[in-house]
Amino acid sequence: MVSRVIPVETFDLVIFGGTGDLARRKILPGLFRRFCSGQMPKEARIIGAARSEMDDAGFRELVRDAIHEFDSKRPDDCPELNGFLECLAYVAVDAKGDGGWNELSALMREGTVRAFYLSVAPSLFGDIAERLHTRGLALRDSRIVVEKPFGRDLASARALNETLALHFHEDQIYRIDHYLGKETVQNLMAVRFGNMLFEPLWNSQYIDHIQITVAETVGVGGRGAYYDKSGAMRDMVQNHLMQLLCLIAMEPPSRFEPDSVRDEKLKVIRALEPVDYHHIVRGQYDKTDTQPGYREHAENPRSHTESYIAMKCHISNWRWAGTPFYMRTGKRLRARASEIAIVFKDTPHSIFDEDAGRHRNTLVIHLQPKEGMELGVTIKEPGPGGMRLIDVPLDMTFQEALGPDVEDVPDAYERLIMDVIRGNQTLFMRGDEVEAAWAWTDPIIEGWEARKEVPKLYDSGSSGPEDALMLMHRDGRKWREIK
Repeated sequence: MVSRVIPVETFDLVIFGGTGDLARRKILPGLFRRFCSGQMPKEARIIGAARSEMDDAGFRELVRDAIHEFDSKRPDDCPELNGFLECLAYVAVDAKGDGGWNELSALMREGTVRAFYLSVAPSLFGDIAERLHTRGLALRDSRIVVEKPFGRDLASARALNETLALHFHEDQIYRIDHYLGKETVQNLMAVRFGNMLFEPLWNSQYIDHIQITVAETVGVGGRGAYYDKSGAMRDMVQNHLMQLLCLIAMEPPSRFEPDSVRDEKLKVIRALEPVDYHHIVRGQYDKTDTQPGYREHAENPRSHTESYIAMKCHISNWRWAGTPFYMRTGKRLRARASEIAIVFKDTPHSIFDEDAGRHRNTLVIHLQPKEGMELGVTIKEPGPGGMRLIDVPLDMTFQEALGPDVEDVPDAYERLIMDVIRGNQTLFMRGDEVEAAWAWTDPIIEGWEARKEVPKLYDSGSSGPEDALMLMHRDGRKWREIK
């Protein structure tokens, strides 16, 4: 099976922070892969902008090294590489001053899509947005991309929205969450709204509960100082997990278009009930004989910042009344896994005896490390000796199911950047959506601080704090094993 590649129109993409880690790891290698697929026109221009003094040749060498390091599937002598490097230029720009802006303006072409990717600290968003506007670089149809964290609470998120709104219209602002660019996340909408099989069952009448898990084996490492001011709630739950919850729980939009989809996601966030503190577990990975703990990584021996969080949530609407959503995420866990598990209820009446056991259907959407879906169904165990029921998976791993001829599934950043160029905001957060998420999150964090709660320590390489297991056990449920 060969996928259809739709090229985008010619564009000028300016990457502020073009020499930074995100640009080197994700943005530039992703653009190179789109170039190799024929989706990016050869006339497109990618302009790196950062504080470092560097010429075009130096920037191209930096990008060449990044592609060799982070796009290991292609040989070093890949014939498309030189053509891609010809699309690159570089300007040293002072985000808070006047240096480099005239040179950047001189590189902008008339009649092309202009996109500005702010791969920089949020404190620079306002300065860059103001200069793009006042110097006439950003036109009415230009786009500006901003990375998370988009604020650290409702007040700061609202202030950032107001700052950007001074210089750009909402339909020009692309707040990026790379989780929404994952192939499986988008397939979640296709499975729900494109198959008669699932949507009639997608409610509290048939679904017992839903689990959302994002587990990592790594610690905070070199991000310790930043992470200690953020924590798992701000770094993961308020954005990544919230977006996954919205896509699972939202009503069918009238059309698959940006505002229709985002309107439905916003309704979910506004329907979230406040979370009782008994339904939240915070954890922090401890040191071992061979590895430092969170506090050593954060260089803060008294840190009360969580590296793990698990919680039970409810959505107050007709579709989900009585169906709990369990979310968990953490560092230094047993395995790296991101998945959504929709656990259906037991059959209303079992015709089999007790020896057959109790069995439930579970639909699991695997986001990483291997993207795909798996539906657990109950069958008879083969062989004589009576009716013994077992659960078996109907497995659809994308690369296996779609065949060897299908091209590699694009990285989330590849897809999202191309959506920016096309002007498609469906997979990007709207300003009111971000503020609504913070309005739900802030009281939870304020409650911890008021009670001076200390996270529970958990062993590195475990499944998290024991209290998280009890969170499910009290309800007669259990977490899916992280593996």
